[in-house]
Amino acid sequence: MEYRYVDGCDFAVNDALARRGFRRFGKYFSKPNCAGCRECVNIRVDALNFKFSKSARRTMRKNENTKIILTKPLLDDAHVALYKKYHKFMQEKREWKYYELDFRRYYELYVAGHAEFGKEIAYFADGRLIGVDLVDILSDGISAVYCYYDPDFADLSIGRYSLYQQILLARQLNLRWIYLGYYVKDCPSLAYKADYKPYERLREYVPLDETPVWEKAE
Repeated sequence: MEYRYVDGCDFAVNDALARRGFRRFGKYFSKPNCAGCRECVNIRVDALNFKFSKSARRTMRKNENTKIILTKPLLDDAHVALYKKYHKFMQEKREWKYYELDFRRYYELYVAGHAEFGKEIAYFADGRLIGVDLVDILSDGISAVYCYYDPDFADLSIGRYSLYQQILLARQLNLRWIYLGYYVKDCPSLAYKADYKPYERLREYVPLDETPVWEKAE
């Protein structure tokens, strides 16, 4: 991976990096840089031309009573506890490595560096925080930073629902793309991204002084 630390990152710099395949966590940006390997494919979903399937509409109906709040990224006991619960669940379900996370580490990863572009979409059921979707607003779309949810509410499919809400938000803001990050065909945690069509692939990673080329996926 190639890493960059950007203190005081503004909208224009974050926008340029995201459109060239960088992913932001706090003040750190990263992109794949593996010699001879191109398995990590950066994709962006066409929000304006996305068609909601019957399954997607069912998920939307299941969440009719789910409360949604759009705000700046927040840090409190509920967020950290939910994050830990989600990752312990994923450790058992998909054998993710579990790393203990405290307030400081959460702040560094998901709150620091948000400036005016970083947002949080929080999901509540009966006043209880059940999902957090962290995103960046770009000039032409929304960059999906990270999403986690309460596994006790798995029947609500908050992971999928959060992506549908990103698409709806992009349409409200007249933004075309949802930058989903890396798709890896043989990775269960990333392969699902190819299900959201139509989408484009980043042809290759280019420096800031070159124009990125996105190609329509067949």
